[in-house]
Amino acid sequence: MMQLSDELRSEILAHAKAEAPRECCGLLAVVKGRQRYFPCQNIAETPDEHFVLDGWNEVEDKGEVIAVVHSHPTTNPEPSAADRVACEKSELPWFIVNPNTEAWGYCEPVGFVLPYVGREFVHGVVDCYTLCRDWYAREWGLKLRDYHRRDQWWDHGENLYLENFQKEGFYKIPVEELQRGDALLMNLVSPVPNHAAIYLGDQQVLHHVQGRLSSRDVYGGYYGKSTACALRHESR
Repeated sequence: MMQLSDELRSEILAHAKAEAPRECCGLLAVVKGRQRYFPCQNIAETPDEHFVLDGWNEVEDKGEVIAVVHSHPTTNPEPSAADRVACEKSELPWFIVNPNTEAWGYCEPVGFVLPYVGREFVHGVVDCYTLCRDWYAREWGLKLRDYHRRDQWWDHGENLYLENFQKEGFYKIPVEELQRGDALLMNLVSPVPNHAAIYLGDQQVLHHVQGRLSSRDVYGGYYGKSTACALRHESR
């Protein structure tokens, strides 16, 4: 387990208190043989609920990043499932602090994986595209690339899902020809497809709607009416 000096803990705690009730975020890096803490900007649309760290490249220009730091202003500092997923992705240790209780939490990459059903939603970290990536990797051995997804990208003239699924080898098929493992793109209160689901057969889909836990649901009704297109991977 990686350890923090008292001096670094004081710096991080001061940053967390200054940012509360927003989540603070920052990076630990080794610069000229010494550990330094670099406060970063949280550019999340809802910074009181999660963080999107801005400034990683700037810190890397100064030294080698060795850990990620953020705060939990209103909850205990134990790593959430989303924290553990992002920790695995970063391949670095994570430190978490509650600025009110001054308690600390910690996690590091240990091969953590989420189940398909019951995931809490954190856009860009644990969302419908994350679920698709996990399902295709585990069930079919397809390694879909991860893409940066800024909050509310569908309201900023972007069409990420349609473009990126095509980059990953998916092509459009008639919805009437759905088979297990095909993907469905939907417009959920959006001008472009902003939600992805996996068709499991027998009118069942696996998906993760913002603000809800990931689930298996009957395909039809609202989700059927919201469907923009069906996609099949070129390998099937």
